[in-house]
Amino acid sequence: MNKCAVVQHILKAYSKEPKREQGTFFAPSNIALCKYWGKRDTELNLPHTSSLSISLGNLGAKTTIALEQALKDRISINGKEVDEDSIFSKNLSHFLDLFRPLNSVFFRVATEVNIPIGAGLASSACGFAAVVGALDQLYGWELPLSLLSILGRLGSGSASRSFWHGFVEWQAGHDADGMDSAGACLESVWPALRIGVLIVDSEQKKLSSRIAMQNTVLTSPFYKIWPEKQARDLKDLKKAIEKQDFMALGETTESNALAMHALMLTTSPPILYSQASTLEAIDKIWHYRQLGLPLYFTQDAGPNLKLLFLEKDEEAIIKIFPKLIVVSPFNIGAFQC
Repeated sequence: MNKCAVVQHILKAYSKEPKREQGTFFAPSNIALCKYWGKRDTELNLPHTSSLSISLGNLGAKTTIALEQALKDRISINGKEVDEDSIFSKNLSHFLDLFRPLNSVFFRVATEVNIPIGAGLASSACGFAAVVGALDQLYGWELPLSLLSILGRLGSGSASRSFWHGFVEWQAGHDADGMDSAGACLESVWPALRIGVLIVDSEQKKLSSRIAMQNTVLTSPFYKIWPEKQARDLKDLKKAIEKQDFMALGETTESNALAMHALMLTTSPPILYSQASTLEAIDKIWHYRQLGLPLYFTQDAGPNLKLLFLEKDEEAIIKIFPKLIVVSPFNIGAFQC
């Protein structure tokens, strides 16, 4: 089955005419505490393993979509129109092709994003989730979040986790059509948990996650043991969240990230996203942890780090990392899963 068939299956009973003049949707960025890093189906973005993430509160993408009278899609980011010949524009228009009722229908897409794009901060995840959510609003489908999650996954695997705040598990599923591979929000609430976004380089990375991931699957001799570690880490993280055991949460999250980057180092050719400043920050985290400060990190496919700590240590950690962007994942108004 291809992406078009999945979209047609989900939307077969829904309107092809807009119900509103425009649709708007905000999707938070999410950071995987337990990574998925590897696909069993690259067309449908179906992962080998389940994964678990935490949202980044108000950091993410807000997208507004309306029909466009011109004979092409018009795409803007933070008020600046994107060149239609850019890779970003082509990829998004190709994704929008899945939702066009006719080839003569075009969209105006305006996105406001408050995180660096393509720097390992899940900008594609919140970006595709926001596009799907805005289309749902525009056409008045009112799809359940589980189905929006599947549609978002077709653009970016991690987008399946960006339709909720808090902890979200992306269930890998087993079906060939991917209809059982979607995000599911965990009901656990942890108000004292903090995520610190440490940006060491906001430039777009040279190697995309998509390519790096596939190269790792195909060439790393150690990839065969990755699914086993994933299963253990996912189980341990869910237990830590349930018990609000911060040390277990931090240790498992950090171990999972280090294992993913170790896999990339054993890929042919080797893949290294860390920079000197990344390693300096990691060394500093380990140094202060040895001194008794409960502080951990995770790192996605990019040089930037996400720190995990508790509210009581926020002041001390900001003194160590003055430029840290602190996120309170569960303090988003009246939080609900």
